[in-house]
Amino acid sequence: MLQRLRERLTLLFLALLPLHALLVTVGTKLLVGKGHAPLAVLALWKEALLGVILVLNVMEAMTNEKWKMENGKWKIFHFDVIDVLILALLILAIVVSTFNFQLSTFNFFLGFRYDFIPLVAFLVARRVQWSEAFQRMACKVLLGIGVIVSIYGILTAFLPMKFFLWLGYSPAHSLYFADGPLAAFQQVSETMLRRIQSTMSGPNQFGLWLLIPFSALLTTVSSKKRISFALSAAGLLLVSALFLTFSRAAWIAAFVMAMVVLCGSVPRRLLKGVAAGAVLIVVAIAVVASLLFPSVFFRLSSSRGHLVRPLQAIGRMIDHPLGEGLGAAGPASNRVSETCVFLRPQDDPSWAKTTPRLCVFLGSTQVQPADHACRCPFLPENWYLQIGVEMGVAGFVLFVALVIVVLVRLGDLRHKTEDIRHTMGSGMDVAYVLRLTSYVSFLGVSIAALFLHAWEDSAVSYTVWLLLAVQLHPSPSLRR
Repeated sequence: MLQRLRERLTLLFLALLPLHALLVTVGTKLLVGKGHAPLAVLALWKEALLGVILVLNVMEAMTNEKWKMENGKWKIFHFDVIDVLILALLILAIVVSTFNFQLSTFNFFLGFRYDFIPLVAFLVARRVQWSEAFQRMACKVLLGIGVIVSIYGILTAFLPMKFFLWLGYSPAHSLYFADGPLAAFQQVSETMLRRIQSTMSGPNQFGLWLLIPFSALLTTVSSKKRISFALSAAGLLLVSALFLTFSRAAWIAAFVMAMVVLCGSVPRRLLKGVAAGAVLIVVAIAVVASLLFPSVFFRLSSSRGHLVRPLQAIGRMIDHPLGEGLGAAGPASNRVSETCVFLRPQDDPSWAKTTPRLCVFLGSTQVQPADHACRCPFLPENWYLQIGVEMGVAGFVLFVALVIVVLVRLGDLRHKTEDIRHTMGSGMDVAYVLRLTSYVSFLGVSIAALFLHAWEDSAVSYTVWLLLAVQLHPSPSLRR
């Protein structure tokens, strides 16, 4: 009874997560009108539902006899290296934030929400079993909601601004104000081209979340001998939406994910030729597209930030090797700082005069506003370095070790499942698809985290870590 309830609630949770930003934006407008930041009461629905799911997990683990005892102790207290790494990160964050913290308690809790709530959810959810029916439905739910938000996202590339204002979005596109409504879309620098974000809070967040249904599509296709029209249509929609986000980090991650699945499904005698051909085709397309549309693909101002900010983060890690505390960098820093735009010295900042509270810099010189020095967020554009700034060198090493251990464990499970599947035929399709989906999606987001704060979005982080919890049980007797 408890297992069925928590699995159904989890499926509902996975389906609603990508709709979060849209639902909260519309709900805020209906309750308090236009021009308001998303209401915290509405925004916390996902943490409340996640909390209910985790409570059900604990109740089931504590009351079900087959989970109670193993060598004289409850299986839920069986710890492996993954648990140890997460608990070590948690203890380190508390110690660093207690003894070396210059910010507010609010910053700490914001940092904890982004860095640790998904990991805590994973710790709890991995201590119970998940049925094959849940695993089968999880892939269908992710693919289904992926198609729905892709269709809507593609439509938003053409809808008028009046439509977004009617929903409650901000009239100022491409800008984030912590105390204002979300922007409906971003535009590619120096063009009128929209970067779609569909139902989510930004194009990068949408692009990274699309990696999850994209991985489910890849693994579903690789497990079938024939590709149906429905799968082909879903693939076309997902790839089109992913392209229209113009998220280069998501593109890179998607390419790596596709190559990993391709290498696992193509016979070894054909692998080198097929892989080389796929790489050459993608490289040729990228080169031609970059030459034809340099402002779209190079985006020099954005690219400069992706180079400079990680170097700044490394400098701060050198200056503060023990860390600066949770909330000192990344999305938590963004929530409590002013909105800053950094332009090139030769750019014209006159367009910003219509938004006087916007902080504008030409190079390193602040040109707007003139009445105070701006307090800008620190965004390393790299999740690993963000962890390093917040928790020091030790935190950086622990988090990188966690990612490596998870990838190795998933890789081992994937190979074992493939061996059994080859032996038993199609009877292992459910386990194969979800295990490979978990592996590929985690790999993709981990790669994107080299270029973005990839784990900041709740739809991405909660979904991926819950998928991992289904696969990575700490007790050997709970593993399938």
